[in-house]
Amino acid sequence: MNFFNKLPFETIKREILIKKKSETSEKYGCYPENRSIKELINYGITNLNKPAGPTSHQVSDYVKKILKIEKAGHSGTLDPNVTGVLPIALGRATRIVEYLLKSGKEYVCLMHLHKQVEEEKIKGTFKGLTGKIKQLPPIKSAVKRVLREREIYYIEILGINKQDVLFKIGCQAGTYIRKFVHDFGQKLKTGAHMVQLIRTKVATFTDKDWINLHDIKDAYEFYNGGDETLLKKCILPIEKAIEHLPKIWVFDTTVDSLCHGASLSIPGISKLDSNIKEDDLVVILTLKEELICLGNSLLKSEDILKNDKGIAVRVKKVFMEPNLYPKFKK
Repeated sequence: MNFFNKLPFETIKREILIKKKSETSEKYGCYPENRSIKELINYGITNLNKPAGPTSHQVSDYVKKILKIEKAGHSGTLDPNVTGVLPIALGRATRIVEYLLKSGKEYVCLMHLHKQVEEEKIKGTFKGLTGKIKQLPPIKSAVKRVLREREIYYIEILGINKQDVLFKIGCQAGTYIRKFVHDFGQKLKTGAHMVQLIRTKVATFTDKDWINLHDIKDAYEFYNGGDETLLKKCILPIEKAIEHLPKIWVFDTTVDSLCHGASLSIPGISKLDSNIKEDDLVVILTLKEELICLGNSLLKSEDILKNDKGIAVRVKKVFMEPNLYPKFKK
């Protein structure tokens, strides 16, 4: 049982390993925090607190209309009456949401038991439903209704008042909390239903710094009036969406070939995170911390560090546009 209320990526200790020191030229690229507001509007992400009522798709559409952009995409559906963290990627950044869809989530749930039972029995039932569980998706769901395994990383009871139980739950992507509550009631032999649900975490997006639709609308009005301060606080660089993944930083001379889909060779690496495993999904960044692409690691961190030749990462999806950095000349 995870007693520290941490999602899997938060339990991995990483340090940056230097393979070969290098400086980055100010002539190329741009530090994410220095991007213009126009760039962020079309290549950024918001940490939105979804209101109760509209669907996740409708909320995403509201953001698109407020900012007057062509595309916006959310990172995992919340039921209309469920509120909470709903990262929404903007413009060219929409392709990043699939990597948030697969990340761990955290919720705070109010459950009502159909009969009053002892607290110790409630605690014991929670303990029995922590770890790997089997779950059949509800009848109304976007996935095929077959029994599947999901992992509950942690559960913390926040309060018990007669038949009402307030708890925090960290779980694998694709876990249905309403179904979890139903199954909890079945296991307890009392019956139970979900009264209220708030999503408090998606990867590194949390309820600590979320914004609402009114914040975005007000910020955009100020922006139209010449003040972009508030809007810059509402829209984060796309790099926020991959903070939970292991990273590799490359030389300026390596960037352009990666933008054209080339695999990453060991000689192009300046530094990397420790604890990278084979086949891990890794982020490849410039030395200015710009997202270039994502790919699957073919080697462990220690093998990348000690070897001078070979392919380290097979590139899967490119985000940076080509020709922002110089082509490598032999």
